[in-house]
Amino acid sequence: MNAQIQKLYSKAGKPERLIIGLMSGTSMDGLDIALCSVKKSGAETDIRVLKFKTGDYTADFRAKIKAIFSKKEVDLQLVCLMNEYIANTHAQLINEALKEWGYKNDDIDFIASHGQTIFHAPKSLHQLADYPNGTLQIGDGDHIAIKTGIITLSDFRQKHLAAGGEGAPLAVYGDYLMFSKAGEDRVMLNIGGIANFTYLPGNTDASEIFSTDVGPGNTLMDQYMQQQFNQFYDKHAAVARSGHSNPGLLAALLDCEFLMLDFPKTTGPELFNLEYLVKAQEKSATTHLGQEDVMATLCHFSAEAISNAIKRCFGSDATVQVFMSGGGMHNPLLVQLLQIKLPFCSFLSTEDLNINPDAKEAVLFAVLANETLCGEPIDFGNRQGVPSVCMGKISLPK
Repeated sequence: MNAQIQKLYSKAGKPERLIIGLMSGTSMDGLDIALCSVKKSGAETDIRVLKFKTGDYTADFRAKIKAIFSKKEVDLQLVCLMNEYIANTHAQLINEALKEWGYKNDDIDFIASHGQTIFHAPKSLHQLADYPNGTLQIGDGDHIAIKTGIITLSDFRQKHLAAGGEGAPLAVYGDYLMFSKAGEDRVMLNIGGIANFTYLPGNTDASEIFSTDVGPGNTLMDQYMQQQFNQFYDKHAAVARSGHSNPGLLAALLDCEFLMLDFPKTTGPELFNLEYLVKAQEKSATTHLGQEDVMATLCHFSAEAISNAIKRCFGSDATVQVFMSGGGMHNPLLVQLLQIKLPFCSFLSTEDLNINPDAKEAVLFAVLANETLCGEPIDFGNRQGVPSVCMGKISLPK
């Protein structure tokens, strides 16, 4: 047997595995690095976050990603080069984090890397009859494995596509394993660039789980702040709070075919971007609107998209527990609006379930890797968009 395969087999059989989960989202604020201790698998999965940090991206690195991000036409040579460049940057950030935390690379059993999404193209977006759902994440796992010396799992979304899904959202798999609880109906709401949620029924029946993207989370607000204010995001919602939501613009933003589609569905900045905003302003004759009012309206737009989706699923008097994660949970105006629009729901965070909400997405990929290595596909029945598969390609360091 190949020595690397033997090493893989040995590490997968350990009673406790140290797995680094990585997440770099559409906001591109940095690389989330979560060092996790994982025992068992499936419904018995026992995971603890030992260390967490966000490795900062330089302005130059963000600019390089943005040059190929969420655009139909890009420099193909640059895409090719960035596949390696991103991986090498992520490997460097991992090595630095391990040194900072006092761990040796040999202490770590596996890395689970999401990569960097540069384009997400479900059929609802591309509408090309002869083509399937598509998505592309770059930051090659082989380069991470070589540069860190650690077995790496990556490219998780392709198996999801191959098995009939849209490549997203993948949170349903980790949410079920980490957060299901008998007797409690829960909604796991992640507000990243795009907002998505997973419904976890109190009967813990995997075939009844529901997961979907719902629309914009932070993506439009962040893009507008970067364009108009040269700020990465609206800290403490200061700009949005100083403006007023415009009913005409809000109605135009909400007039979107995607928002009317049945669940489950997926989307991305390929749809919800500054061009989408410009068209909505032209349609509503609000191109004159002040920047603060635009930001306020964008915040209301995200709140409406999220709350409307929850009401569609659970009724206008929804009473479920909503556990938040993602950058949007730190936007006080957005959270306040959700609480107003969903007055019978209780809003908590995954911190209440012993998982740092900022680390949750990175932890998810550690869980997905653990299932591929040590578990079995979860039986989700015939749920549309939730194939019963394990995900992730395995890259060996030698």
